Order: sequence, then structure tokens, then C-alpha cells
Amino acid sequence: MRTVVEPLKARPRPDDQMQRLFSGGWPAFIGADREAGRHLGRVREVFADLELVLLDGDDQLVAAGWGVPIRWDGDPARLPEGYTGSLRQALSGHDSGESPDTLVVTAAQVRPDLRGRGLAGDLLTALRSLAEQRGWPRVVAPVRPTLKARYPLTPIERFATWTREDGAPLDPWVRTHWRLGARLIATAPRSQTMTGTVAEWEQWTGMVLPDSGDYVIPDGLAPLRVDRELDQGTYTEPNLWFRHR
Repeated sequence: MRTVVEPLKARPRPDDQMQRLFSGGWPAFIGADREAGRHLGRVREVFADLELVLLDGDDQLVAAGWGVPIRWDGDPARLPEGYTGSLRQALSGHDSGESPDTLVVTAAQVRPDLRGRGLAGDLLTALRSLAEQRGWPRVVAPVRPTLKARYPLTPIERFATWTREDGAPLDPWVRTHWRLGARLIATAPRSQTMTGTVAEWEQWTGMVLPDSGDYVIPDGLAPLRVDRELDQGTYTEPNLWFRHR
């Protein structure tokens, strides 16, 4: 499929196309990261020029992605804690007048009916080109390994080592980054933390959570911890840091 890359803000986007693009692919609890929620509005305002969309030959939205800029010296030990930490660091750097040198690719979405056609790779390539145009020598991504939802009890450090017989990473989204030349440089065991009441988690997961304790939940990369006395569920999501450049 031939695609055209545009900044999201280049022109108004039809609501029906946006809804179709974002109609699937994320678990219901993903918006329960309270800190990220506090940052996102300002992130999208300050870094609106780092949001890209892909359009097909009929001018239909087929993919979208965005990132934030940070200053980073290339040492994996000094990466942000993960997705939420990247938002925090990007805003802090902006407010202090810091010159960024690294693009953190924070999200990529392909229209559900078009997955498996290479559009994710096209989108990541466009974001890497955007960093190059800005003169930023480094591109990293806190990757959410979707297949890990089948292995929520396995530590992220162990899951990161799993490969297929051909040597490629077992996880398909990780494999997309790997095929573009990206390499694993660190794990992010606390990339995001989602919190909510027990009732909210029961709604998000479709489960009854009658006791305090740990639960394996649909689409969860790690167990959910429930405290009935506090009426709170806490889910800490691991990611994998990949470096593209």
C-alpha cells in the first residue's frame, strides 16, 4: 500500500476516520495511568508537530503515531523509567529550555482492518525520519510487547530473551522494531502504573474481583494487585526499551 505522511495538525481530520483508526488495539484500562493523563493534554499541545499520520491513496487515515523529545546521553541506565517518565522528562526539558537530542516514540496505531500490511514499519520509519530532520541523532521507544499478555507471570527480563526458531523476537510488535534495525537496550519494568477502584477494574476487565490479592487480567502484561480494604487496584505495566538510532 502506498502511503503519504502528514503532520496530524496539517488539516482537520474527519471524526469517522479518527474513530475507525482508534477503534481497537488498546485495553480498556490503558487510560488509567493517572500521571500520564495529567501530562497528555499539554504534551499534545507543546509537541503537536511530532504527531504524524499515514494516508492511503484515497486520503483515508490508515495509521498514526507520535513521540516526545528529550535530552539523553545514550546511556541505557539514564533512560526515563518508561512511557510516563518520557512524558514527564520531555515537558520538564521544554520548560527549562533544554535542547533535545532524542526522539522517544511513544505510540503507534494502525487501523485494525489493515494490520499485517507493513504500515507499522512505515509509520516508525516516518517517525525516525522526523527525528533526522530535527537533527536529533537518537531514536528510542518504550515498546509494549503485546504477546506478553499470554505470559503475565513471566518477568519482562526473561520474556525479552524469547525468540522464534529463526532467531527473530517472539513478540510480533517487538519483531517489527527489530526488523527495522532497532535493538533492545534495557527493560522498563515500571513503564506505566494504572490505578482505579475495584468497581472500575471489574468493568475494565470483565472480571469479579472478590478478594485482595493478585489477578491475571485480560490484555495485562503483568498481574493486577487488588486491595479491597483500600478499594484500589494497581497494575504496573512493563515495556522494553528499543533503540532505533
